[in-house]
Amino acid sequence: MPTCNTFINNDKMPRYDFRSPRLHVDEPLTTGQRLSLDRAQANYLVNVLRLKAGDSVLVFNGRDGEWRAALADGGKRAAALVVGERIRDQAPAPDLHYLFAPLKHARLDYMVQKAVEMGASRLQPVLTRHGQVTRVNLERVRANAIEAAEQCGILNIPDVAAPLTFDRMLAQRDPARLLVFCDEAADVKDPVAVLSALRAGTEPIPLAVLIGPEGGFTEDERAALLALPNAVRIALGPRILRADTAAVAALALIASVLGDWREG
Repeated sequence: MPTCNTFINNDKMPRYDFRSPRLHVDEPLTTGQRLSLDRAQANYLVNVLRLKAGDSVLVFNGRDGEWRAALADGGKRAAALVVGERIRDQAPAPDLHYLFAPLKHARLDYMVQKAVEMGASRLQPVLTRHGQVTRVNLERVRANAIEAAEQCGILNIPDVAAPLTFDRMLAQRDPARLLVFCDEAADVKDPVAVLSALRAGTEPIPLAVLIGPEGGFTEDERAALLALPNAVRIALGPRILRADTAAVAALALIASVLGDWREG
């Protein structure tokens, strides 16, 4: 759980504490509260980082902002934290849903971590015809999401949704949310031009980004997406990208043109 070297300052804080380790906890946070740590957290703080009683740890739960806590003197097996002051208020998460065809193991881990770093507030696996993976370990996805948030100063933990078939995803879609789907067959090759034409005002809009399988969408799937209201397809440049690379490229592009990168 080391700290990220780069922090995207969505909360508009002029400085950030990179020296103190961060931990996600499930409990509500209040001043003076004593938090018991699980075995993995205790091992990380006491045995890996070699922290001593009184050393600073930042804690967050995705609801109550970020708090500074201190390691209590409880021994290696009964480590605990005592919560001090709140140092950051909870900010709203970007209204950005990331929909994706699942990948295998390490590449899925990477993609989930990067999606969280880029501000995704919901992670939605979608099972497409050409997808190579049909089962998703949701606990592993959530663990990777938490790790990314811990490392990069993020206060919000995205919702992790159960996989949907492509058809059910379409049936449940909110038409008020702009759907951007990435497709190498898109007619217009300049994605910035496509997205800029959709921009209205300065406030970020509700967004969903869909990255398909590395085998591509079927013609039926592509036709169904093109028939949707409030949906647009974009290409991601002249080269074919692997799905995990496409995720980073698409989310960065959308953040810069339609999302919170262009605030302030």
